[in-house]
Amino acid sequence: MAQVVVQIIGRNYTMQCDDGQEEHLRGLAAMINEEVDNIVASVGQLGDLRLLIMAALVLADKYSESEKARTELERQLADLRATRSLAEKQALAMDNAAARTLEAAAQRLETLASTASTYLAPAPEAEEGGSGPESGTAAS
Repeated sequence: MAQVVVQIIGRNYTMQCDDGQEEHLRGLAAMINEEVDNIVASVGQLGDLRLLIMAALVLADKYSESEKARTELERQLADLRATRSLAEKQALAMDNAAARTLEAAAQRLETLASTASTYLAPAPEAEEGGSGPESGTAAS
């Protein structure tokens, strides 16, 4: 454990903290002093104990408000995650529907192509070299 001397309202206090937390503890003491200075500037000197109680109440209020804000942000994040999940499901359903539509269209095109090739196929007698003018035999 590390020991840190912090000064609050002009008095030194020796505090213990985990190793590596010394600067954090000094920063917290600075926050308390800043609140005390704000209170003194606003209402004047009230005595150390009252100043510390008022500073503690101001800091507790700020903490309470930040907790409310954090809770609201967590709720909004959960809503956004749910919306994203729903959007992903909808996008997947749309992709699947589009794939089915394209598959059906491809099958329909294949059917049409097969039907068209049946109707557009050359006549059997023309392929076998029948007795038409192109075969070189004349019917007289």
